Amino acid sequence: MNHSLQIYNTLHRKKEQFVPLNSPFVGLYVCGPTVSGESHLGHARPYITFDVLFRYLSHKGYKVRYVRNITDAGHFEEEGREAEDKVGKKAILEKLEPMELVQKYTNLFHWAMLQFNCIEPSIEPTATGHIIEQIDMIKTIMEAGYAYEINGSVYFDLKKYAASHDYGKLSGRIMEDMLETTRELDGQEEKRDKADFALWKSAAPEHIMRWTSPWGDGFPGWHIECSAMATKYLGAQFDIHGGGMDLQFPHHESEIAQSTICNHQSPARYWMHNNMITINGRKMGKSYNNVIKLTEMFSGNHPLLSQAFHPMTVRFFILQAHYRSTVDFSSEALQASEKGLQRLMEGYKTLINLTPDDLSTPNSNDKLISEIIEEGKKAMDDDLNSPILISKLFNAVNLINSVKAKTESLNANQIKTLKDFFNLYVFEILGLKDEAQDATTNNEAYSQAIDLLLNMRMEAKANKDWTTSDKIRNQLSALGFVIKDTKEGFEWKLDK
Repeated sequence: MNHSLQIYNTLHRKKEQFVPLNSPFVGLYVCGPTVSGESHLGHARPYITFDVLFRYLSHKGYKVRYVRNITDAGHFEEEGREAEDKVGKKAILEKLEPMELVQKYTNLFHWAMLQFNCIEPSIEPTATGHIIEQIDMIKTIMEAGYAYEINGSVYFDLKKYAASHDYGKLSGRIMEDMLETTRELDGQEEKRDKADFALWKSAAPEHIMRWTSPWGDGFPGWHIECSAMATKYLGAQFDIHGGGMDLQFPHHESEIAQSTICNHQSPARYWMHNNMITINGRKMGKSYNNVIKLTEMFSGNHPLLSQAFHPMTVRFFILQAHYRSTVDFSSEALQASEKGLQRLMEGYKTLINLTPDDLSTPNSNDKLISEIIEEGKKAMDDDLNSPILISKLFNAVNLINSVKAKTESLNANQIKTLKDFFNLYVFEILGLKDEAQDATTNNEAYSQAIDLLLNMRMEAKANKDWTTSDKIRNQLSALGFVIKDTKEGFEWKLDK
């Protein structure tokens, strides 16, 4: 196996050569959505980022087990006795059974991922489907002396853990700054230390989502879910753990602590974190009241949007920035991405319609094409540098357009090489689709069918069969096709 891929490992703050534990097998765990509400643009970034990673690892010959969970219980902020399960709280607001709410937003999440052309994960476990595993893990942590029970709730003893382990290494937090050793005088804080986090929370009588445990009826903490599911499906230690950088603390730090106590080793060897999408420099998030839901993105029904944006435009917009860079949202930036994607797809369409010049020997474009392809590959091996790859694809488009304008020429082998390059990187690895094709279930056969009709029209014109010629043109125009006669024959596209 060619270990040419370099990954930026958050754990060590540097790029490292990716060498799997058990090549060619790769274990990848990505924190999935909390399905208490509709996904927004900020949520789209990690799932598109790690979809590209999944695709690229598979392209390189690895057998990837991609586990992405669904958090359908237990995601709450640490607020002592006031901690609330986000799903249970939202279910009351929407007057739905919790599992009804979960199903509603899980279905919507899956629909959005389909629009983005994301490949389904290998396994998609749910928190509620793994309560037994979470309870067993909590028992193990308690038996090891790193957790304690108070009033039916179980907390992880962070101070004890930090005394012998490097807590805070992933996020760069300093343990002394996190620990608060003084107790609250009013007695409302039941944890021994404010920095301790919940493994299990006792459920109040009115709490809908509840399960029986050795400590009484309750529900799991947010962090323990991922530790339990990652361990079950990927083992005590696996290759890559991914998620948004906002999860580094406390979620991923807590995962490391829990899993280290249970499995006697850190869970993941490589930690990958995508950066945030911002609006006017501020993170997009519900707490800032600046979210744009994905359904709003696709419909254009939001004050910050000047129009509706196709899911492929959004995907391209996200991939035009490196996954570790922030992306500042604006309607203008998305419009620019829309034009860029259209130019890329039109370049590919021009390529597949090119007629090769009869050149029996390689010409000067061999070197240029080789450089474009090699630099594109290097970019993806360099920590998934999709912006550099996209720039190389546009270099290829420039060459293709020069051939169309008759200022350059390509032979049959060069055209095939460029087709293979586009098919691999645009469609297979970046996961992009032609918006026009997507909207009309178009594919190469569809394009060929339109070409066939227009060739029939050209034959009719040559035979001065104006009735048939006009009929084909008029009916295609009525369906939204824009047809342009050229010296070489014709060009067509779908008019938005």
